[in-house]
Amino acid sequence: MPITTIYASLLALLVVWLSTNVIKSRQRFQISLGDGNNPRLKLAISAQANAAQYIPIALLLMLLLELNQAHSLLLHLFGLCLLAGRLIHARGILTEHMPTRVRGMQLTFFVLIGAAAANLILLIF
Repeated sequence: MPITTIYASLLALLVVWLSTNVIKSRQRFQISLGDGNNPRLKLAISAQANAAQYIPIALLLMLLLELNQAHSLLLHLFGLCLLAGRLIHARGILTEHMPTRVRGMQLTFFVLIGAAAANLILLIF
C-alpha cells in the first residue's frame, strides 16, 4: 500500500487545490450556492467535480493491484499517469483548452483500463 499511498496523497492535494479554487471563485463573484450562471465558477466546479469522479475509482484499482502484489513499476506507471492526467485535464478545463482536456482524459482512461485489465489478469493467473 505504500505506493498507492503516495499517489493518493498527491491527488488529495490536487483535490484540495481545485476545491480552494471553487471557494475563491465563490468569494470573488459572491455566489454562495450553485454556479450563479458565472462561466468562471462553472469551470472551477467542473474541474473539481471531474477530479472527484475519476480519482477514487482509479486509486481503488491501484490499491487492489498493490494488494495483489503487482510489480512496483506498474503501480508507479499508473500512479504517474493518473497524476499527470488529472493535472492536465484540470488545466484544460480551467483554460478552456479542449485538446489538453482530451489528453488528460486519455491518460486517465489508460489508467482505468490498464489497472482493471491488470487486476483481472492477476486474478486469473
